Amino acid sequence: MFNCSYICIMKVSNRQLSSVKLQAVAKIFKTIAHPVRLEVLEVLEAEEPLDVGTLCKRITTECEISMMSHHLAKMKDNGILTSEKQGKQVYYSIADRHILSLFDCMENCDLL
Repeated sequence: MFNCSYICIMKVSNRQLSSVKLQAVAKIFKTIAHPVRLEVLEVLEAEEPLDVGTLCKRITTECEISMMSHHLAKMKDNGILTSEKQGKQVYYSIADRHILSLFDCMENCDLL
């Protein structure tokens, strides 16, 4: 058994997520379930928008620009990130900053 004493907020909830909403949540979790993608969110939390090259330099995991582009495209395609083209550069931002509350939940979880 595991002991996760904090799952986001320590309160009893009467939430009832529909199956459609649960499927959307699962899609989000599946999309961000990679260390590089999670770190991208943390970097963008502190400073956005950023381009691919800058993101590669800012994350601690070694990542080539082509692989970072793949991660960013996947996150953008699934609504996690937005992008804006300025000249030849594409700059990425977090689409909805509420997703960052997941980090707070995980910081307080005894599973980690």
